Amino acid sequence: MRFLLYNIRYGAGIGRKFHLPVPYSGYLKHTNGNFQNIVNFIKSVNPDIMGLVEVDIGSFRSEKSNQAQDIGRQMNHHPIYQSKYSAASIVQKVPVLNKQGNAILTNQQIKSQKFHYFQEGIKRLVIELELEEFSVFLAHLSIKFRHRHYQLQDLHAMIKSQKKPVIVAGDFNVFRGDRELQLFLSATGLKNANTNGDPSHPSRSPRRQLDYIFHSPQIRITGFQIPQVKLSDHAPLICDFEPV
Repeated sequence: MRFLLYNIRYGAGIGRKFHLPVPYSGYLKHTNGNFQNIVNFIKSVNPDIMGLVEVDIGSFRSEKSNQAQDIGRQMNHHPIYQSKYSAASIVQKVPVLNKQGNAILTNQQIKSQKFHYFQEGIKRLVIELELEEFSVFLAHLSIKFRHRHYQLQDLHAMIKSQKKPVIVAGDFNVFRGDRELQLFLSATGLKNANTNGDPSHPSRSPRRQLDYIFHSPQIRITGFQIPQVKLSDHAPLICDFEPV
């Protein structure tokens, strides 16, 4: 079975054009051209499960199209998606920002799905998807160290009562290094599929390990790679595994 984790940056792309006419103005441009390149890459690796971070779920940037649904249609996957911000967040009143979400897509049978929210930070969404043999959690942690610390506590609480093995994946934004994750991994018993600690950010010249796929010991990893794909500021992570 194959799991793909990819922060797609809403399909906005990278490079000089992204920062013209002003820095980060690419977030406010139409993204369908680069987005389709991302979809074509995803098709080429043919994952059974996708954890997609920074997905546009229907703003003018994607011409009102839901990127998770678009990928689902083209891949024949079922999309589960939600805004990254809680219903009470002021961000929900801001155009474009209120259409920024995360998504899990899969061709496997879904047993149940839940949307959790961290108690701290602006980006609070955690998607939980229960499949036949294991459950998947997808998160996008805060860029603030203090918020990440509390979010990891919340994430531990979400998964500690799980009876099935789990995959926990996402953009963890651990700018201070993987030492930030030591207590979380010790408490949960999860393992890092990226055993070599290979970096995934920035994609043009990776030097940081910000994106992670963690797994229960019962899940056996049979392959792991970070392709040199430069369609987003993050490189994708591909993990092949077998539930034991």
